[in-house]
Amino acid sequence: MRRRPGIGGLQTAAAARDQYRLLGENVAKLRTDLMKEQLATFRSQLEDFARKHKNDIKKNPVFRLQFHEMCAKVGVDPLASNKGFWAELLGIGDFYYELGVQIVEICLATRPHNGGLINLQELCSLLRQKRKGSREAVSEDDCLRAISKLKVLGSGFEVISVGKKKLVRSVPTELNKDHNEIIELAQSQGFVTIDEVERRLSWTSGRAIDALDTLLEEGFAMIDDGDRDGRRSDEFEPSLSM
Repeated sequence: MRRRPGIGGLQTAAAARDQYRLLGENVAKLRTDLMKEQLATFRSQLEDFARKHKNDIKKNPVFRLQFHEMCAKVGVDPLASNKGFWAELLGIGDFYYELGVQIVEICLATRPHNGGLINLQELCSLLRQKRKGSREAVSEDDCLRAISKLKVLGSGFEVISVGKKKLVRSVPTELNKDHNEIIELAQSQGFVTIDEVERRLSWTSGRAIDALDTLLEEGFAMIDDGDRDGRRSDEFEPSLSM
């Protein structure tokens, strides 16, 4: 018959467990302190790098993207505020806030034509035209970062993916999967018909009409009764179907 451990054995086992626990806590603390020290070193090096390449970061969009990626790896967000170290060093916060204001202006100006849904490439092209006299070049990545800061304005201003394209939405309407599928279907020819939506997407008539009615109400599409065969079609903004 196997003997059970006595009180002394239990106390010894408990003491051993406490020692292992303390040892584990000490190891975890050492690792945490080491990581904090390494991050502090990386951030210091990042600040030195930013000072050295200040002009390249401000003027070269490719270099600016690489700088953002370096910042992300050490948990630094240069766009967190337009005040503070990065704003004073690079003016990078002010740069994106300025882009954000200009993007809002473009979206408002084009809304009567596209219903508040504009192709990201077209938006960037219009933004570059608007900033023609500026020294800083603007990339799609810059546009995306500026748009991400516009979310504080409410539920509008966000980037949605439709097929392989990125569209910028500047109205509070929530587009669901059905709406996105119709827009994607319209990309090749610029319009769709109810019959085509039903056939190509295997939808019921009610589902197709409901989704198209929402797109019409919100200004994303317009009705065209001028087809030769008498069919009614729903036309979409060319910039969304290019």
